[in-house]
Amino acid sequence: MNYRTLGKTGLNISEIGYGAWGIGNTGWRGADDAESLRALNRAVDLGLNFIDTALGYGDGHSEKLVGQVVRERSETVYVASKIPPKNGQWPARAGVPSSEAFTAEHVISSTETSLRNLGLDTIDVQQFHVWSDEWVGQGDWLEGVRKLKEQGKIRHFGVSINDNQPANAIKLIESGVVDSVQVIYNIFEQAPEDELLPACEKHNVGVIVRVALDEGGLTGSIEPDTTFDEDDFRSHYFRGERKQQVYDRVQKIVSDLGIGEDRIAETALRYVLSHPAVSTVIPGMRSVRNVERNMKIGDGRGLPKEQIELLKKHRWERNFYA
Repeated sequence: MNYRTLGKTGLNISEIGYGAWGIGNTGWRGADDAESLRALNRAVDLGLNFIDTALGYGDGHSEKLVGQVVRERSETVYVASKIPPKNGQWPARAGVPSSEAFTAEHVISSTETSLRNLGLDTIDVQQFHVWSDEWVGQGDWLEGVRKLKEQGKIRHFGVSINDNQPANAIKLIESGVVDSVQVIYNIFEQAPEDELLPACEKHNVGVIVRVALDEGGLTGSIEPDTTFDEDDFRSHYFRGERKQQVYDRVQKIVSDLGIGEDRIAETALRYVLSHPAVSTVIPGMRSVRNVERNMKIGDGRGLPKEQIELLKKHRWERNFYA
């Protein structure tokens, strides 16, 4: 496993991290706790030392599973979690004051709940689960963050940037108060390369990449007739003609690169890891099989320059979350 520094935090983290949304068994359906625990442990066996969870993943269920594994392991495993917005608005909306989403009191109480779920004394990276750059210099949320740092309850502060709004954190990055950002970045969603990633490099802010596999779209497993459980969020994400659109675009990638469909997931992860600003990528891994497949990719090699250039034309600006 290759390791990278998470910006100014100085944490040396595995370039393949663990995205723990799916094991919370909400949004994504089908997780089995016993298999989730096996998968988490297998990931650590193979050198993974960074897990990203959230209070909102299964109302703390994901945090409890993660904490169980971290407490039982002798290795150092860094844990990142997230504070849900007080007003329940996903994503953060323009014009809404910070006092409706993140007050100092909410930041502190949510973090203390997460610490109880995890069974840990400290969260290595605590993040806001949504963000609006209008909140820089507004409200008392930063006082809450600073108090938690002073008390040793969190080590570093980050934000998870709104879906498909990568520039909506530039002001925060330039303010110097944030240590890391989490962003959607993949072969289709290349917009972070425009402003966000250069800003993170300039200000030494760590970058945690989520949705590198486009919620499964960049795995080769989505076909025109693929179906999902009705309460699985992917039934909405891939609704209507979207499965056909994704399938057609994946076929073009496979054709352009001259690779088999079984290589698309590896290519997607390596594309993200080829950017020097990226600290880690956190694919969701609900099974040992997925862990073993993805961990092999964390070897520091990325993609050849020729393939990266070929993939630039596959940029696709859309928002399937809407």
